[in-house]
Amino acid sequence: MSDRDMVDGETADTDMVDIAALTSWLDSKGVGTGPITDVVALTGGTQNILVRFVRDGHEYVFRRPPLHKRSNSDETMRREARILTALADTDVPHPRLVAACDHPEIMGFTFFVMDAISGFTATTEVPEPHASSADLQHAMGLAMVDAAAALGRVDPTALGQTQVDRADGWIDRQVGRWRKQLDSYHELDGWPGPDLDGIDELGAWLDAHRPTEWNKGVIHGDFHFGNVMFRHDSPDVAAVVDWELAAIGDPLLDLGHLLATWPDPNEPRTKGLARRLDGLPSRNELIARYGEESGRDMTGFDWYQVLACYRLAIILEGTHARACAGKVDEALGKHFHSVSQALLDQARALVSTSPQAV
Repeated sequence: MSDRDMVDGETADTDMVDIAALTSWLDSKGVGTGPITDVVALTGGTQNILVRFVRDGHEYVFRRPPLHKRSNSDETMRREARILTALADTDVPHPRLVAACDHPEIMGFTFFVMDAISGFTATTEVPEPHASSADLQHAMGLAMVDAAAALGRVDPTALGQTQVDRADGWIDRQVGRWRKQLDSYHELDGWPGPDLDGIDELGAWLDAHRPTEWNKGVIHGDFHFGNVMFRHDSPDVAAVVDWELAAIGDPLLDLGHLLATWPDPNEPRTKGLARRLDGLPSRNELIARYGEESGRDMTGFDWYQVLACYRLAIILEGTHARACAGKVDEALGKHFHSVSQALLDQARALVSTSPQAV
């Protein structure tokens, strides 16, 4: 939902959104009056569809599942709407939920409408004055950590006690849950894996060094530069977006994910962003900042970054497996396989120097 996404978007077709049905539904919710105009499909982001529109002088974004729904697409929309509802009146920067349709009768799928966000996504562009200011870039990095810490302070019962109870044993299930996903790729013909150096020893290390104490909280689940929008007039975070993977677990995983994907001039996957943002804080500074903002002891944090690398490597290897089966572009599959290996290499380097290492 960056400004560049809005510029690069194309006029949305009726497969994406039924304007007449949306107008009628907005009327029923008391959201503006008059016609819907300036309808633009926003590019980038996830497979879920985003469409910006204007009504009654106000900009909104319509969010729906992909054109070919997955089995859990409707529930994913419901869950994301619940998350945005829970974030209202908190200090977590997020798009304000305007209204949600939690049944598919209106358009054949669940959907919701939120306020449009004015800002930019650094993976797409870094405009002035941010592009030329090391001080602004440094503050941007700290602002991201502050947003993650703010999310960790949200009372998880806002998502319902049932969800909180389901999180019992979350930390104990992590390695097994993700290993099971990796093994499921054998169902795809042609996948030679897991051809990933370090995957077995990292899983064993994570199981052997699980934290004995942890705190339940709301986690974004995909916290990185691509899902954060910054204000044009300051280094502050305008909004954290794409909440479809949000759940209840240990919020330290979000910081782990952020640092696992942090721009590094020595890594091909992030060197471009690192060049654009060469004033960012160091890893140690970010960890210290999170500890200050959250009040948490960060001594055992390495475990969470190793878990984030392990988890993300397995998720991305799924694209490689689908490419081997002819379901995804071969070049894209090879790219994500190399990214998966880079993440595992990062995790192994952490393990070798971690105070938690045996």
